[in-house]
Amino acid sequence: MNLNQLQQRCLEFLGKSTPADAAHDISHVKRVVKNCSYLTDIEDANLSITLPSAWLHDCVAVAKDSPLRSQGSRLAADAAVTFLAEIDYPQDQLNEVYHAIEAHSYTAAIPTQTLEAKIVQDADRLDSLGAIGIARCLLVGGHLNRPLCDANDPFCDEREPDDSLYTIDHFYNKLFKLPDTMQTEAGRAEAHRRADLMREYLDHLRAEII
Repeated sequence: MNLNQLQQRCLEFLGKSTPADAAHDISHVKRVVKNCSYLTDIEDANLSITLPSAWLHDCVAVAKDSPLRSQGSRLAADAAVTFLAEIDYPQDQLNEVYHAIEAHSYTAAIPTQTLEAKIVQDADRLDSLGAIGIARCLLVGGHLNRPLCDANDPFCDEREPDDSLYTIDHFYNKLFKLPDTMQTEAGRAEAHRRADLMREYLDHLRAEII
C-alpha cells in the first residue's frame, strides 16, 4: 500500500465518525495533515508515520467539556492502531503511530519521544493559532454556549483568565502559550507569527468594544 492509498483509507475511516464539534471536523484534519507534511519534509522525518498519525489524531471524538477529555488522545491512538492493523499497515510502525497520536494532545501532557511525534504535535497546535485559530476558538466557545468575554474585564487586565466561563479567555489560558511548546524550529517560527496575528486581532477587538 502506497501513501496515497493509505491516506484514502484513513479518509474513508474518518467518514464513519462524527466530529466532537465544528472546530474538529475533517477540514481541521486536512489542515493538520498539510502542516504535518510541511514539517516532515523540513525535518526529514518518516512520512509513513507522521501522515497516518495526522489523519487519525482525532479519530475518536471527545467533547471539550467531557470528563474523558484528558483520555481523548489515548482513545484515538487505540482506535487508530486497531484500524491500521486491519488494513495491513506495517506492524513494526504501529507503536510509533500510537505514540505520536497519544502524545499530540495538550491536555494529556505526554512527553514526545520521537521526531515524528514532535511533528504531529506541532502540526496540530499550529491549527489552534493564527486566523484559523481565532475562528476555531470562537466556534468552540459558541458550541459550549460561552459568552465572548467578561463585560467588565474582557482582556483579563485585572483578573485571572478562566476559559470555562469566557471564550476570549482561552487565548490567555492556552493559545498564547502554544508557541513556546513547539518542538520543531519551523513549527516554532510559524507559531509565533500566528500568535502575533492573534494579538493584533485582540488589539482591534479592544478598540471596538472598550
